[in-house]
Amino acid sequence: MSPQSRMRVFIADDHAVLRAGLRLLIDSQSDMQAVGEASNGGETLARVKSVNPDILLLDLSMPGLGGLAILRDLRIYVPQMRVVVLTMHTDEAYVREALRLGASGYVVKSAADQELLAALRAVARGEIYIHPSLTRSLLDNLLPVQPNLSGDPWDDLSEREQQVIRRVAQGYTNREIAEQLQLSVKTIDTYRARAMEKLALHTRAQLIEYAHRRGLLND
Repeated sequence: MSPQSRMRVFIADDHAVLRAGLRLLIDSQSDMQAVGEASNGGETLARVKSVNPDILLLDLSMPGLGGLAILRDLRIYVPQMRVVVLTMHTDEAYVREALRLGASGYVVKSAADQELLAALRAVARGEIYIHPSLTRSLLDNLLPVQPNLSGDPWDDLSEREQQVIRRVAQGYTNREIAEQLQLSVKTIDTYRARAMEKLALHTRAQLIEYAHRRGLLND
């Protein structure tokens, strides 16, 4: 394959060591090359619009603009760009939302190098690629989740508690939320615990599913 026809991949992840490893992996392939990288959401949007790669390799949790928000903007401004999500998030709700927002691939960071390369090549061919460990869960839940409209305590949460829960569901860490809301990490911990208690949620998986039902991942 000639250099001109190689798949052009842009890497967006906030971990410099991981970006370097991904660049080496991609550049070692005869049919692909890394054409740029970014470490936060704002930088990612700005650079991919100018570089215009064939595929964006995107982490969901980055400083500033999160991966889901990036997907929404890309769908508006560069809808032809293909995106492979590379993330630590294995919650089914994240997979569904990423695909709904236009991602063509979803791979977890624990996957082997060969699986990531397979995902990039599949997406380049116009296919959809989902990490095998997540496929079974998606198939088991093809029916849409019906929201529970009776007695939902969401309205009982304070505005600040709602802000925290939205960000937790969207994949931000407590430290990132603290920076966004200009509060201490301890305060965010308190808001998060109090809100989950009001919502009768005990695990992160329950929180993600609740957020999906209420449409909080779409904000």
